[in-house]
Amino acid sequence: MPSNCVKTLNVNLDLVRKYNVPGPRYTSYPPANRFTDTLSWDALAARIEANNRAPRDLSLYFHIPFCETLCWFCGCTTVITLNHDKGRDYVERLGREVALMAPRLNPERRVVQLHLGGGSPTFLRPDEIRRLGEIIHRHFTFAPDIEAGVEVDPRRLTREHLVALREIGFNRASMGVQDFNPRVQEAVHRIQPRELTQQVLDWMRELGFRSINLDLIYGLPFQTPESFDETLDIVLEMQPDRLAVFSYAHVPWIKPSQKILERKALPTPETKLQLLKLVIEKLTADGQYVYIGMDHFAKPDDELAVAQANKQLQRNFQGYSTRAGADIYAFGMSSISQIPDTYWQNEKELPRYQEAVDAGRVPLHRGYCVTEDDKIRRETIMRVMCDLSLDFAAMSEKLGIRFEEYFAKELEALAPLEADGLVRRTPGGVEVTDIGRLFIRNIAMCFDPTLPPPEQRRHSRTI
Repeated sequence: MPSNCVKTLNVNLDLVRKYNVPGPRYTSYPPANRFTDTLSWDALAARIEANNRAPRDLSLYFHIPFCETLCWFCGCTTVITLNHDKGRDYVERLGREVALMAPRLNPERRVVQLHLGGGSPTFLRPDEIRRLGEIIHRHFTFAPDIEAGVEVDPRRLTREHLVALREIGFNRASMGVQDFNPRVQEAVHRIQPRELTQQVLDWMRELGFRSINLDLIYGLPFQTPESFDETLDIVLEMQPDRLAVFSYAHVPWIKPSQKILERKALPTPETKLQLLKLVIEKLTADGQYVYIGMDHFAKPDDELAVAQANKQLQRNFQGYSTRAGADIYAFGMSSISQIPDTYWQNEKELPRYQEAVDAGRVPLHRGYCVTEDDKIRRETIMRVMCDLSLDFAAMSEKLGIRFEEYFAKELEALAPLEADGLVRRTPGGVEVTDIGRLFIRNIAMCFDPTLPPPEQRRHSRTI
């Protein structure tokens, strides 16, 4: 069992109340809200050329935005349509976009990670999934141990969809559940009976998907600790390899459809805290799952938990990752790419994305050029969030700085968190305590000098 495996975490609700403030999720540093439209294609092309002088590992992301219906809690970039021909046309445009970018990439680069996100990738018909696989395999070489994950919607899924995904190389899957309670499902406009989820789970295991993740959300209308406890019991019977249990982020200024939920019985802040306490304590009981941090749990022998124990875990726009040192090249509307000194995002609206690709242009929308200070802070924040510790001597050597001097103010800012038992100062570093895993975003925020005051932040709450 990995050394980071804790038994049962006991959640102090007074600390949760104190630290539950708006803050970034740090899938990147700086966060995506710092991107601007001043990055020109010529400047980006030069950076891509420099990035491809060496055969660094690749991580590919493809965004499939389509869904037949809108889940009212959703914060993703989606296109709602019943017309599945849009998926066919979109795959062809993905092919054109890949053909624009692939010649710029070093042909010796291997794809170690592949992800299809959405929306719902399984909006595509099975033959369209195969067509996308053909496009990907034509332009890229897969590593033998590739981690290839896909998000699936069981409500409109056939076994043939999963067969097609396995044929083109996918070996991991993530399935949205949110809550098994029928009243909650009706309130959020997502009807998904337990039997349907179990059927898809059985198909995935039969077809050889080696890791399966289930997504849950707490803080939805009509949820109570008693009702969500029943959902967790069902999930534990299903025994997924990983779980992502997200706090519902109510951001109607970004997603106006979420206003519908304001007319329903959203849990009180106190109830939501009770739900969080239930989730963490129940999932970590007797070491069933390791609390990785943020919203993520994994079985003790899962690759994610093992990587964290060995300090090999990474974090990027796809969340926690075991593939260190891979650059992300992303395709499709709104997708975000990442190389060491640059981030860039594609056009966020489907018509503008289509127009750019049809004109033979990379669909660049906005981006950010990373400074040397950004790189130092990015590595520090990522090590906090992934390793749950900082070794000052190792960080000094890695970053070429005197770490304690460079971050003197930031380390001083950890004092209140240390007093509350979230971090522990050691002679040569800082360690995040077991309970501190819950507050990992707050700890990371101490190293981010760009954050405005809490009342001015346009972020979801940290817990």
